[in-house]
Amino acid sequence: MPSLRQAALALALSLVATGNAAAGSTAAEALLPEASAYSSWDSWRQPVAPFRVAERSWYIGTAGLSAVLIKTDAGAVLIDTGLPQAGDMLLKHMRALGVEPSQLKLILHSHAHIDHIGALAQIQRATGAQAVGNAEAAVLLARGGSDDIHFGEGMLFPPVQVQRIVMDGETVELGGLRFTAHFTPAHTPGSISWTWDDRIDGKPAHIAYADSLSAPGYQLVDNPRYPHIADDYRRGFAAVRALPCDLLLTPHPDASGWDPADTAAPHKTPMSCRAYADKAERAFDKTLAEQTAKAKEAR
Repeated sequence: MPSLRQAALALALSLVATGNAAAGSTAAEALLPEASAYSSWDSWRQPVAPFRVAERSWYIGTAGLSAVLIKTDAGAVLIDTGLPQAGDMLLKHMRALGVEPSQLKLILHSHAHIDHIGALAQIQRATGAQAVGNAEAAVLLARGGSDDIHFGEGMLFPPVQVQRIVMDGETVELGGLRFTAHFTPAHTPGSISWTWDDRIDGKPAHIAYADSLSAPGYQLVDNPRYPHIADDYRRGFAAVRALPCDLLLTPHPDASGWDPADTAAPHKTPMSCRAYADKAERAFDKTLAEQTAKAKEAR
């Protein structure tokens, strides 16, 4: 079971009060194994059957952690991988959708935490796909999560070498599909949100994979390692609000109204990018006000 600190972290990351509730409704497949060094909610390790979110885009993650596969005429693109234990499951799901390992060409990330890119190194080795990220995240990925600005050595993962560094607003193209990188510094300094165009019910749709915006246990006031953290969060909120966003996906699916465990109806409560950012900013403002008041009292 998670330690008290890890449980609190997991709870805040998922932005729900019952982070492992989804696991109870999914019993078709056994849980992925628990890691010895990093405890996680059952829902984060609960496999679910892949399901289509748009014409070319498929959800292939677990009940509580997103991984999105986009199929193009020139190969496939994967966004995020979940925990390190999810690697074999992802390869299995890809094959079930007709994508052999050699057909995966690009791996994009949201942010460099173990619960979202933990299996990236394994998938990269198994497929030869090119890892794409920004310079900020690439440093932490290469260190395997060591010296994380918020968690220190608490979220280590197999190191990853990023082959292509992208800038804010840059696009990556494969098979006629263009994936745009939007820097949304908030949950981490190197957070990236991705957008691309697909079709839903035969109609064009802008898909947004918006990164996490929570601040679980973060020092927001007088942070010596991150003096302008609050300013970056404001930039992140604004950037997410401005995303082209007919359909919103997020690294923690429940944060944007998804319930992957219910593959028959996984999106009963859709959320807009603006609503997602507004909700996160309200929570941020509350935490910032509380920390500011405590800092004043301590002076």
